[in-house]
Amino acid sequence: MDKLVEIIAKLSLEIGRMEESAKEQFNFNELTLTQMNYLETINNLHNPNLTELASEMNLTKPTVKVAIDKLIEKDFIYRVKSDEDRRSAHLHLTVKGKVINHMHDFAHKQMAELIAGKLDQTEVKLMEMLFEKVFQKA
Repeated sequence: MDKLVEIIAKLSLEIGRMEESAKEQFNFNELTLTQMNYLETINNLHNPNLTELASEMNLTKPTVKVAIDKLIEKDFIYRVKSDEDRRSAHLHLTVKGKVINHMHDFAHKQMAELIAGKLDQTEVKLMEMLFEKVFQKA
């Protein structure tokens, strides 16, 4: 178990390094990695409302609302009132938010290329299968 903890720590450190490098390369140092993760989740959920976002991120609605308000203030996302329920609003990425999300994807692709460059095709497939098993929703 100690070896697994050590490997996860190294993986986390390397992903963080690549994300920070991509932020600098795209000149978006004003965002935290947490804020980048919010943008990624909003994009992956295809314009969720606050409740959906909080549920997906396993956070409380008040916590998510504070983060969303900051991202709106920085012009990374905007709200659109729901057509079905006027009390609800859906979150959309601005052009600036889409650029950040693209940059974040770039960092993930770099990490995948690093891994794929050191493993053979069978090992990559096994790693994909194992990670899918670990992260599948119950």
